[in-house]
Amino acid sequence: MKLFKEIKAGKFKPYTSVFVVEELENTPDDLKRNKMLDLISKYNIIIFPESDNAINLANLYIDNDIIPLKKFIDAIHIAIASINNLDKIISLNFGHIVRDKTKIFTDYINKINGYKTIEINSPLEVIDHEEI
Repeated sequence: MKLFKEIKAGKFKPYTSVFVVEELENTPDDLKRNKMLDLISKYNIIIFPESDNAINLANLYIDNDIIPLKKFIDAIHIAIASINNLDKIISLNFGHIVRDKTKIFTDYINKINGYKTIEINSPLEVIDHEEI
């Protein structure tokens, strides 16, 4: 994937959370699970731990109907990136993360709670595209 080539080239500094690692560890497909977990070590991806601040912020997203309760894990992904002052979230989750409603209203909740704007993009929106 081109995104990982750009990470290797130093364009992005990658982070993830303990929740992503837990999701990967629970993946039933051994090959897929191992391949994804190997990426974390191969690209020196920093893993953020769980925190009360992130849980509280994620709950605000849910309480304000930005993300449904049954998708708490999506809310916590955004909250962890927000409390750790990251610039971007790059995701393929178009159901509850990479969508206008989430971008607009998580930004609003973040601002009124003292966090900066965090861009939410798909990989195709951030990688360099070669001229045709």
